[in-house]
Amino acid sequence: MTLEEAKQYMEENKSSDEVKAYLQGLVSVEGVQTFFTQNEDGKRWLDSERDKHLNKGLDTWKANNLQKEVDKKIHELYPEETEEKKQLRELNAKIETMELEKQREVLKNKALTIAADKKLPINKIVDLFISDNEEATVANIGRFEEIFGSSVQMAVEERLKSNGYTPPNNGGQNTQPQNLNDALKNYYTDKNKA
Repeated sequence: MTLEEAKQYMEENKSSDEVKAYLQGLVSVEGVQTFFTQNEDGKRWLDSERDKHLNKGLDTWKANNLQKEVDKKIHELYPEETEEKKQLRELNAKIETMELEKQREVLKNKALTIAADKKLPINKIVDLFISDNEEATVANIGRFEEIFGSSVQMAVEERLKSNGYTPPNNGGQNTQPQNLNDALKNYYTDKNKA
């Protein structure tokens, strides 16, 4: 019997119990293990199947357990706040707010005092100068004083220039009378010209 004849016989009698028993006897657990541990193609196929199975199991675990584990860890790290802790936290926040308001009021009074001493008109805009501490508040008022003073000085000089009287220059001649006679003479001369 040739290999082709054996294949044909197996194909024709594959549903026969006798052929099935014979083929089952050829395959053993040890034979399969040897195939998967020594044959490179067998190893690759087995690794691929293992990865599929592992990934499926991991996805199932994530779907069923991951959120529970995350929630458990969050509660462990950040436990629920008791009513007492909540009240304590709120009281601390109120105290901190009151201290900041008090400090701001002290700085506002200091700024108003300094502004009054320097005669600066900042009563209505004093809140703009208040900073986080006294030194910065005083420095802000000092900058305002400097800017305000130079601005006032420039405005005064501009007004004097625009409204000032400049005496006429009569070609260098002195028109001031030297004595009473010259003054009377100028008076009557100017009156006759008019």
